[in-house]
Amino acid sequence: MSLRLIAAAVLLLATPAFAHPASVEVQIGPKLRADAVKSLGVRDVDKLAVELTRQVTQELDRTGVLQGARLELTLVDAKPSRPTFKQLSNRPGLSMRSFGLGGASIEGRAIAVDGTISPIHYQWYETDITQAPYTTTWSDANTAFDLFARRLARGDTQR
Repeated sequence: MSLRLIAAAVLLLATPAFAHPASVEVQIGPKLRADAVKSLGVRDVDKLAVELTRQVTQELDRTGVLQGARLELTLVDAKPSRPTFKQLSNRPGLSMRSFGLGGASIEGRAIAVDGTISPIHYQWYETDITQAPYTTTWSDANTAFDLFARRLARGDTQR
């Protein structure tokens, strides 16, 4: 065997079997799904689930935390910082200039490679209206996703 093949075989064998990125699955909670149909807009809420998946996956891949784990997350609640298109169409007097305090709530569980289950709960809602005029529709919810992903990347599943 050549030296290169031996080195490659050693590297392959030295890599732990669990060194695969975490898999992340996000579902929309029943109450949020009903709110999406009624007032928020299904497309908007579905995009939030995609964004939550992206942010969590990216942060876990970056840090290597929870490698090989399966994350089953539920987006329980999401409040927009500005009116969604559906809200604007439902209430003609509402303006895109309107703003408020948004955020999100996430629950679920992390299933480690060894089968250990850790419950996950996180919520963050903006409390300071002073920056709200400068936000987009889902700024606060995206901030909640970012903060949640960073906490998960440190191994913290509760807040």
